[in-house]
Amino acid sequence: MNTKLHAVTDSLGRPIRFFISAGRVSDYTGARDLVNSLPSANWLLGDRGYDEDWFREALKDRGINPCIPGRKSRDKPFRYDKRRYKRSNRIEITFGRLKDWRGVATRFDRCPKVFLSAIALAATVLF
Repeated sequence: MNTKLHAVTDSLGRPIRFFISAGRVSDYTGARDLVNSLPSANWLLGDRGYDEDWFREALKDRGINPCIPGRKSRDKPFRYDKRRYKRSNRIEITFGRLKDWRGVATRFDRCPKVFLSAIALAATVLF
């Protein structure tokens, strides 16, 4: 089974929430399930996979400013704060630290619930 891991982190890269979605769906489909449980924040940094109009509007309705670059296939590009977006490497560092755990990196667990539990355990110990 193929899965995608979605994470919400704080400004220091410490994980707050995890969500696993099916691997063959787009990123903003997983974001649909996370948008209602987002903590209060001023900004949300996301990659191009989260560039969708309804997601941007949902963030603005919650008082969160999206810092998401537009997809290359978009007709009208969105403006975003490039200096702020450079901080998104903290999320990649978080995923890299989680993959230091052998069971997470090699995906020993085939059941998504057990795999999410292993990720939560690794995050608890690491952060």
